Amino acid sequence: MASKPAVSSSGQNLHSSELRIVLIGGREIKGSKSSTGNFILGGGVFDTSKRTAQSVARQREVHGRQVTVVDTPGWWWNYTREDTPKLDQIEIQNSVHLCPPGPHAFLLVIPFDTHFSQIDKPSLKEHLELFGAEVLTRTIVLLSSLVPCSDKDVEYKIKRSPTLQWILQQCGNRRHVLNISNKQDSTQVLKLFEKIEAVVADNGGSHYTVDIAHGKALRKEIKALAGRASKRFDEVEKQRRNLKALIGGGKAPPEHLRLVIVGAQWAAKSSAGNTILGKNAFNVNPYNKRTMRCEISHGMVEGRRLTVVDSPGWFYNHTLQDTNEMDKLEIEDSVYLCPPGPHAVLLVIVLATAINASYLRTVQEHMSLFTDDVWKHTIVLFTRGDWLGVKTVEERIESEEALQWLVNKCGNRYHVLNNVDHSNKMQVKELLEKIDEMCAGNDVPYCEVDQDRATQIEEERDAVKKKARKWRKMKERQSIMLKELFEGEKQPINNIRILLLGRKGSGKSTAGNSMLFREVFETVFAKAWLEKDSQHQRRTATCVKHQGDFDGVKITVVEAPGWYKDTTAPDWLKGEVLRSVSMCAPGPHVFLLVVPISRAFTERDYKAVVELLMPFTDRVWRHCMVLFTWGDWLNELPIEEYIASEGKALQELLGKCGNKYHFSDWNRYQLGDPVPVKGLLEKIIELTTRNKGCFSNEEKQWQAKQPMLTEEEWNRREQMLIDRVLKALEKEPEEPKLQAVTMAHSIDDFYIPYMSGDVASEYGSISEFRNQRAHNIVAEWLRTRVKNSDITSGIGSICSSAPYLERFDENPPKDDIPTASCSFPEKDKAVIPHTRVFTNTVKIERRNSC
Repeated sequence: MASKPAVSSSGQNLHSSELRIVLIGGREIKGSKSSTGNFILGGGVFDTSKRTAQSVARQREVHGRQVTVVDTPGWWWNYTREDTPKLDQIEIQNSVHLCPPGPHAFLLVIPFDTHFSQIDKPSLKEHLELFGAEVLTRTIVLLSSLVPCSDKDVEYKIKRSPTLQWILQQCGNRRHVLNISNKQDSTQVLKLFEKIEAVVADNGGSHYTVDIAHGKALRKEIKALAGRASKRFDEVEKQRRNLKALIGGGKAPPEHLRLVIVGAQWAAKSSAGNTILGKNAFNVNPYNKRTMRCEISHGMVEGRRLTVVDSPGWFYNHTLQDTNEMDKLEIEDSVYLCPPGPHAVLLVIVLATAINASYLRTVQEHMSLFTDDVWKHTIVLFTRGDWLGVKTVEERIESEEALQWLVNKCGNRYHVLNNVDHSNKMQVKELLEKIDEMCAGNDVPYCEVDQDRATQIEEERDAVKKKARKWRKMKERQSIMLKELFEGEKQPINNIRILLLGRKGSGKSTAGNSMLFREVFETVFAKAWLEKDSQHQRRTATCVKHQGDFDGVKITVVEAPGWYKDTTAPDWLKGEVLRSVSMCAPGPHVFLLVVPISRAFTERDYKAVVELLMPFTDRVWRHCMVLFTWGDWLNELPIEEYIASEGKALQELLGKCGNKYHFSDWNRYQLGDPVPVKGLLEKIIELTTRNKGCFSNEEKQWQAKQPMLTEEEWNRREQMLIDRVLKALEKEPEEPKLQAVTMAHSIDDFYIPYMSGDVASEYGSISEFRNQRAHNIVAEWLRTRVKNSDITSGIGSICSSAPYLERFDENPPKDDIPTASCSFPEKDKAVIPHTRVFTNTVKIERRNSC
């Protein structure tokens, strides 16, 4: 037991002769915890050149005290503990056993410029549980900074971050600020020691209680992992010697190697392709633009010709059923781009996150897109090799059962790439050697593919593009027609009321936060949509309402609870949806049906939405609009290609909504960009104008009280509509354009995304200044559009749509794109002239194969 601090005659605590400290916290690119440990001990005792993968204890005398500091592996701030590698969890727990008899305090190291969102709360809570409940009574939040921070700066940061306030509250509001670049100011560390001694005093002079038996169990587990890792390494070396003997016996390696790279999104597949080819063949984009289409590149490496195909990644925990049809088709197509077939399929697994049971299931199901023989030609390619630190890849494999299954399924073939270390040419040379050895061990050196299926895939892709072009042409025609039909319509709106409806993980909360430029709707982890504890959800899920004031124009957003995937909407949720409408009294101007592009939209999803809206009768669909979230998932690809490829369920939903939808990359709200919000509000204003107001349960009674029009009045209105339509036809564009996107994208190697649910696409932070600036821009725009009652249709976007004009096309689409009847509020039998508009589009060429 640690000795209690001495107390002077004046009652003040004297400093302890020994202090034992454990540094904990999230993973930072520049090793903030290690740098902080060096600053405390006054020297370079911790290695900041690489990641801390193993807990390390260092000791020095500082300010008259014998100080022990333990540095630990960090976790990603927004990951659940389940997503943190088991090897890291073991080392984090083992840290308290490296400073016997136990640490006096834990320092939760947080870089001063770190932005915390709501999804970081459960991550911190779960990781602190590795130490037990006692850890919170002994933790100080240490804000580390590379620049001086005044008390005013600190208070401002805390005030602006509800999550940081929560963290401080959990730690008893104990905090300290270190400017680790100012090494001359030794008083910073002295004041920190005094705060640690105060923590010890508050805990009765004792140290953190260490479970000795648990420590022995951890050391035993670490030793066992090392033993199994050594055995696997020996087996691999023996296997490689046998295969090299086959090559030496006359099985010459292929002169031209064909490689296909597959794996989850954010696994650094494109970076791996660049490392292999030794050039920037695939675009590695730091702004998280993903590989949308398969891409092919060639190069000479080690004197041999290489062909490398990069493919779109699947979402890390999506089942095959969750993956949208576009992605499935592109992933499958990857092996057909290098006929007669690839010599190796490189299954990319990132070392920065755990490979648990759900991850394994995802890999298994997506690999089923290929033939069963693909496993004979597959090598597990581990990326983020820097994550291993002092650990071996074999130790990592042996720490997770899912990884063992994958490696064994691939015949114990695996390789590690460090995409950050471009100077290490041996890592690529060794990979090519392993591929040659695999080819020698197979009867057929490459994975044979069915070229008839390749032709079918091309035909399916062409059909989707054809549907998308028809859809876009129809939408543009509708936009022009509606703008003319509702020209001059005015209706004052001072309160825009929006209702968000969608399943869990769809992006509702982020959409609401985006519209109000504030983080007011709580976001949750993506794991939530996999749960099926409906009773728990019933106790915790309720409608949430928030408002924003845009220079006198109020925007009210109500979010209804989401439902879990693979379940029908429960009865209690129907009651909540009814209540959400009453929270928008006298009624919402729009029901936004939130659909995430990153996931498939199934028949079950369609039925759930229809059932939830059924109590409002068919009238409600006039006020509905589909809001597509996760827009970045498509890159710059037209949304119509997603709609055309996704299938009947989504197209039926759009048909019920009169083909009204909005598509935007909601990630951009973090850059303070008002454009996505303005685009959505424009369509809501247009929708409200056409509907003559908001949705109301009393709408039917209101319509019954309206006076009947005479035949003369009907004829006059009909002629007015005809005149407007003819005028609109004169304004139709000559050539609507489609953007072609062929360049692959990937995250850069330093980036790990938010694995979240309703956050949908929350990957970073937005400054208060940019938020306020974007809010002001939208307020100024609303004042001119709404507050002064100067409302027109607001139709200026191809994505604006309505059910009224489908008959305008003499040859309407017949490829399962939803159509709607032509009807007008004024008169159902209005006479509309038939027209057809011919347009040219930009052809999107198929990529060349080798």
